[in-house]
Amino acid sequence: MTQNYQKLVQTIEACREDVEKAVAGNKAATSRVRKAMMDIKNIAQEIRKEMLEIRDAGGAPKK
Repeated sequence: MTQNYQKLVQTIEACREDVEKAVAGNKAATSRVRKAMMDIKNIAQEIRKEMLEIRDAGGAPKK
């Protein structure tokens, strides 16, 4: 798995508690969740670029 994918998973897991707080009515938590969602969006875009590079190169890069 890519480093960005691992970062995405960690960001989602870190956001879980704030989502629960936001649903319960904590307004500060909603701001933290919105920030985390923007981070997730940006990380997902980076993963998308990586996948396009892999596709165009004909497979996974050698390490």
